[in-house]
Formats: sequence, structure tokens, C-alpha cells
Amino acid sequence: MAKKSVASLQTGSKRLTKAIKMVKSDKTGAYIFTEAIMAPDQVNAWLSKK
Repeated sequence: MAKKSVASLQTGSKRLTKAIKMVKSDKTGAYIFTEAIMAPDQVNAWLSKK
């Protein structure tokens, strides 16, 4: 993982965060981006897992 980007989103009464993780593929060696929208307290756990 080489880069992380976090943007906060607010919809109604819920506060959400969109996290983007760049992951290197073992098969091809190319980088792919994975995105997820979650609660702000779950972002660090999601970014740290492989």
C-alpha cells in the first residue's frame, strides 16, 4: 500500500467517510484502487488490514 486518501461525507444525521486504498496486485504487479464508505472510527482498521 503506497497511498491513502480519506474524505468525509455527511448525509443527513449520519457521518460517513470514504476511504481509498492503493493495493499492489501479487499476480500482475499493477496497482489497483479499492474504495469503501464507512463510519470514521472504522477507517484505520480498514486501511491497516491487507
